[in-house]
Amino acid sequence: MSAATDHLLSPQRRRVVLGYLRSQGAVQVAELAQALGISPSTVRRDLREMEDEGLLARVHGGATLAAADLEADQPARAAEHRDQKRRIGAAAAALVQDGTTVLISGGTTTETMVGHLAERENLTVITNSLAIAHALSRHPPIAVVVLGGFLRHREKSLLGHLTEQALAEFRIDQVFTGAFGVDLEVGVTGADVREARTDRTLIEAGGRHVLLADAGKLGRRGPVRLAPAARISALVTDAEEAHPVRRGLSAAGVPVIAC
Repeated sequence: MSAATDHLLSPQRRRVVLGYLRSQGAVQVAELAQALGISPSTVRRDLREMEDEGLLARVHGGATLAAADLEADQPARAAEHRDQKRRIGAAAAALVQDGTTVLISGGTTTETMVGHLAERENLTVITNSLAIAHALSRHPPIAVVVLGGFLRHREKSLLGHLTEQALAEFRIDQVFTGAFGVDLEVGVTGADVREARTDRTLIEAGGRHVLLADAGKLGRRGPVRLAPAARISALVTDAEEAHPVRRGLSAAGVPVIAC
């Protein structure tokens, strides 16, 4: 985008803004004004109109996409980068040892771990995902604990204060989660403020946090902060070694498992 967008009619300009938000997740007024070559007051006016239309949510100094537009439905996400997610899931599962208790949070990438856990002995898996619990039901030797809570139908996951309270009952060796995005400065981010508190509690539930993220998640910022980058104990990714986020985490001492 360039200053040429200043000549667009307002509806056209707003489509450009929406496309920019879809690629970035969240954006500041000043950033949009510079990218579009228009004044901050014009950006704020457009954002107000777009919020009235239900296209975005304004936040202090900028805007994010409405949660329903920011992240695709679970079936659509499952179809994206399928091979990469399978490789990431297999590599993450290799970190699980016999006789441990692990938490696997809901997500299309974390779900791919399940098929690789069948040979583990004396393993307990805790999850807030109905999809993961269902997949684990095919492996009777694995003890499965499903956390209670409010069902988010779109994601087939459980969240809320009941989920968070249940976590206090367990000693968890490792927590495996995905993310909407991960950035060196902002850290691990999510897409939906309604899930943020539960997601933060899940990440903090164990001593070791293993983040599963394909290359498309690295460098992307969601509107909700879930954990600082320093909280990541290990990153499992298909990103190239030269990727700046992978390189930065590795330089900070975070083990990176490439697949």
